[in-house]
Amino acid sequence: MSEKRYKIIYEDDALIVVDKPSGMLVIPTPKGERNTLTDLLNRDLDSRGIEANAYPCHRIDRETSGLIVYAKGKAMQKAVMEEFHQKKVKKRYIAVVHGQVKKDFATIAKSIYNRSRRKAEPALTKYRVLERRGAFTVIEAQPITGRTNQIRIHFMMIGHPLVGESVYAFKKDFALRFKRVALHARDIEFTHPATKKWLNFTVPLPEDMERLIKGGNK
Repeated sequence: MSEKRYKIIYEDDALIVVDKPSGMLVIPTPKGERNTLTDLLNRDLDSRGIEANAYPCHRIDRETSGLIVYAKGKAMQKAVMEEFHQKKVKKRYIAVVHGQVKKDFATIAKSIYNRSRRKAEPALTKYRVLERRGAFTVIEAQPITGRTNQIRIHFMMIGHPLVGESVYAFKKDFALRFKRVALHARDIEFTHPATKKWLNFTVPLPEDMERLIKGGNK
């Protein structure tokens, strides 16, 4: 990779915590892409003579930037994924959404349809407003459940799709433009599966979202 290089912000014998850039897949799609984050991490481990494989413990989509946790080995992956399943992991995202969100804080409780299971599943997202501008609102969102694209779908449902959204809204309906979905996984907290220590990680907004919030929309 060149300009879209990931950053390892924490690593020990069991875990790797990565700040993923926008535009990078975590794992290949059925198209079989190379240079996914998982590919690159495992090549890096190989180059350092580390025999363990890196496995993602959760997912963030290609366009979303920010924190993702990897485990070294299947046993550690299973342990962290169990924390997610039990809703013990805390994640907070920064999102820029179209329009003026009226409530300073609220919980979105709207079911999301799961296409593979062919049923609607309950979903909860807590949010609070960080800043309001003329054309957009900056939100801190905390997904309580972990449905696919939950934040993107929930804010579309309440009439405030994310800036840059092209799947759940039509870009042509909005004057404000952005090259990708304005969503960043800023914080994550969880218990280390081996040491049992509480871990807390935060990464800053990437430059493109900083420019957007400060007034640029190119």
